[in-house]
Amino acid sequence: MSEQIEILIPDIGDFEDVEIIEILVSAGDRVAAEDSLITIESDKASMEIPSPRAGVVRELFVQLGSRVSEGTLVLKLEIDASAAAEVAEPSPSSASTSAAAAQPARESAPEAAAPVASSVARTRTRSDSHAEVAVIGGGPGGYTAAFRAADLGKQVVLIERYEQLGGVCLNVGCIPSKALLHVAEVVNEAREIASHGVSFGEPVFDLDKLRDFKDGVVGSLTKGLSGLADRRKVDVVLGTARFSASDQLTIDTPQGTQTLSFGDCIIAAGSQSVELPGIPHDDPRVIDSTGALLLADVPVRMLVIGGGIIGLEMATVYDALGSKISVVELTDELIPGCDRDLVKPLQNRIAQRYENIWLGTRVVRVEARPDGLHAFFEGGDAPQSQCFDRVLVAVGRRPNGNAIDAGKAGVAVDERGFIPVDKTMRTNVEHVYAIGDIVGQPMLAHKATHEGKTAAEVIAGLPAAFDAKTIPSVAYTDPEIAWMGMSEVQAKAAGIEYEKASFPWAASGRAQGIGRTEGISKLIFDAKSKRILGAGIVGRNAGELIAEAVLALEMGADAEDLSLTVHPHPTLSETLNFASEMVEGTITDLYIPKRKKK
Repeated sequence: MSEQIEILIPDIGDFEDVEIIEILVSAGDRVAAEDSLITIESDKASMEIPSPRAGVVRELFVQLGSRVSEGTLVLKLEIDASAAAEVAEPSPSSASTSAAAAQPARESAPEAAAPVASSVARTRTRSDSHAEVAVIGGGPGGYTAAFRAADLGKQVVLIERYEQLGGVCLNVGCIPSKALLHVAEVVNEAREIASHGVSFGEPVFDLDKLRDFKDGVVGSLTKGLSGLADRRKVDVVLGTARFSASDQLTIDTPQGTQTLSFGDCIIAAGSQSVELPGIPHDDPRVIDSTGALLLADVPVRMLVIGGGIIGLEMATVYDALGSKISVVELTDELIPGCDRDLVKPLQNRIAQRYENIWLGTRVVRVEARPDGLHAFFEGGDAPQSQCFDRVLVAVGRRPNGNAIDAGKAGVAVDERGFIPVDKTMRTNVEHVYAIGDIVGQPMLAHKATHEGKTAAEVIAGLPAAFDAKTIPSVAYTDPEIAWMGMSEVQAKAAGIEYEKASFPWAASGRAQGIGRTEGISKLIFDAKSKRILGAGIVGRNAGELIAEAVLALEMGADAEDLSLTVHPHPTLSETLNFASEMVEGTITDLYIPKRKKK
């Protein structure tokens, strides 16, 4: 025989008419003694109401958003008379199992993310507020995750340290830098069009207006994000978050410290610029990419430490503004990881414009003196030392995995600060996810946004996974360089038989018409199947053109697919068509002697 009992709201102190923010069970669910049934929230704390007995939920009398007080009927529970479960004294502050106990089991995290999630106890600590989904970081990945989760019906709290959403990318990274790179492009075009018979005077720079333009672009986008958050009812909290328990965050806000409990959490805390030893980073004349975007002035001589994407993009801006640029790179090549034939047109161009490019060279130290910053070099063909007005340190970024007290939630962080995740973006703790820079290379906004959607969809119970075949990279230099998939260097190292076709833009009518014939469109195909393996483009608008190659790889296209796709003429986009025709042997815009059959 069995009996039914009524589960009522127990004594919850002085609180009355409090809101139910989570219902953790449904009719038909079997629960154990002390399993959590609902979560209620007052203006001061949130708490879970546990079941006093084991049994099966037969009928619910409350719903999400209901207001309850002591004695309110929550549900009817059918008790199995044969069960030996003892009646437990209900206590709103007692430890309870997580909401996940009432949900289908989730996939386990990868071995790389040990320790396993089951070793982490999920006990609800009294908090100032509660979120079904908490998102740490409002950058491209974070706000995308928050918005997607809200669209899927979740109650979301998004914590962001900047006053505006967008994170580093929108506020002090991708967006403002591209606004300034547009200015640099216009300036350079105006100078170079003299060879076409049109001459302009030397540009006059109003730095205040230039900053206003850049800030206006940022302000417009951040305002738009705030509006999107409001429409989705995403609660945005200004502050810096860190874990204080397996299901709780402590947030330092301008108004003081507050706590937030959560059902699921998405870590999107990003990364920060690397600081080199031996450099006086407290001197205002030493700047990182954020400082470079402030445009405090235009230095006469500027040293850029780091010949990667960030350093060369900022060099492009300051060169256009009139600074004498020197670039120093520790490795023997600019933009390490990119095929040399793609970098060569850029290197040839800036070698004519920049004061110095020192490869295979290390900056030993920088001394701050009244007359400037004296940099001392070692290796390569660099001098022993030189003096500069500004030094830009752009040697990469490091993840913020060690800055959020992840260990207090049981989340594994490796020695470099990265957080291992599986394809669902789940960490070793089943209800904590991580996305963006903090999970590993490449540290790119467009990777983070797709990872953010994946995490949100998995939390909502959808069968999602992040399984991109490639993630494109772009250097917004002049000329731009973009690449995706397998590089030629990688294909050789892996022993893969491949065919390569590089179409020179000197044979492109569009490239000739704009006076930029230094470009190349390069495609790499599997030698047997002719399926595309990778692509690289250097030239005007390469970052826009690479998307076609990305789609081709995702769709499993081969050389014939690309060669038979009709492209508009005359455009730069057709250079990809021409490159595929080179592999197919059907190109007529170049003469390529036929190979003799063996």
